[in-house]
Amino acid sequence: MNKQTRLIIAGGFLGAGKTTLIWEVAQRLMAQGLRVGLITNDQAPELVDSRLLKQADLKVAEVAGSCFCCNFNGFVDAIKSLRSDVEADVILAEPVGSCADLTATIVRPLKNFHNTEVIVSPLTVLSDPTRLKSILYGGDGGLHEDAAYIYRKQLEESEVILITKTDLLSDEELQKLMKDTQACFHGTKVMAASSQNGTGVREWFEEVSNRQGEGTKILDINYDKYAHGEAVLGWLNGTVALTGKNAYWDSLLKDIMNGFVKVIKQEKLRVGHIKVIAENGKQYAVGNITGAASTLQVRGSAGISDNVKLIINARVETSPEHLDEIVKAVLLEAINNQYKDEILAWRYLMPGRPNPTHRIV
Repeated sequence: MNKQTRLIIAGGFLGAGKTTLIWEVAQRLMAQGLRVGLITNDQAPELVDSRLLKQADLKVAEVAGSCFCCNFNGFVDAIKSLRSDVEADVILAEPVGSCADLTATIVRPLKNFHNTEVIVSPLTVLSDPTRLKSILYGGDGGLHEDAAYIYRKQLEESEVILITKTDLLSDEELQKLMKDTQACFHGTKVMAASSQNGTGVREWFEEVSNRQGEGTKILDINYDKYAHGEAVLGWLNGTVALTGKNAYWDSLLKDIMNGFVKVIKQEKLRVGHIKVIAENGKQYAVGNITGAASTLQVRGSAGISDNVKLIINARVETSPEHLDEIVKAVLLEAINNQYKDEILAWRYLMPGRPNPTHRIV
């Protein structure tokens, strides 16, 4: 494939709505006859986001085990794979939600070493309005102070800030939030969109697909604080197969998610996100918590069958060992001896210190 591929990087903190946005954009582009590739990223394999995108028959490459910046060569390999296998016109890439310093470690290296292969769009950072309002007005966004530091740094280096989930705001609230965000981040394009009702999605895509990223916003970032901001979160990815006679899996998923809500409230946990997908062939349901217990959402339907596969991704401010205990206890209570369970994959960890392959300043 000789032509250049448009690469759009949609960053932002955990729970900002990155996967939902790129799913929506990919569907629209394919309806126009364009070839689209997606790249997901995480510190461990078995991603809910990847499975959700693949359920929509989207072409997904996954960079697992480290972030894009620490596995730059893996990221480039994913780009090359989508360019070769799909002949992608557009690639949408979703970095790890706690990743920052992307201009120096991703955008500039791509522009320096791979500019004949990709056109890198302006770096977009998605921002959940609830957390954004807290951060703008001196709060911590419901995060540890060092995790909130990462959030602020993400906003600081963005060329486009996209306020998401605008369907949750009144017009007056949205206009004030956009005005206050613009006042804090001069020289950054501030936009807004809702993946739920589609408003603003087309305008954002047109903005980032019609120009090249400048790559000039190099962060003054404290890597010790950055590393600790990631390490305060325990990370868990697990996959479990369940068997039960004519089981109604939507009910089980709701029990699991409500179990997490109960623990969050009891232990006053700070949550990056908790995602669970229940897959029954091409039928699936997704549960999502992106902060406080009140953010719980369950959508889709996994239907009725004898078998289901659960994929669980949890990012919670606690030790990995305690997170492991929490998730297993919630599952055990929800299963309640009604189903046979088999763990297919299970990993819990604390992210290591970021060690970028390149950092060009």
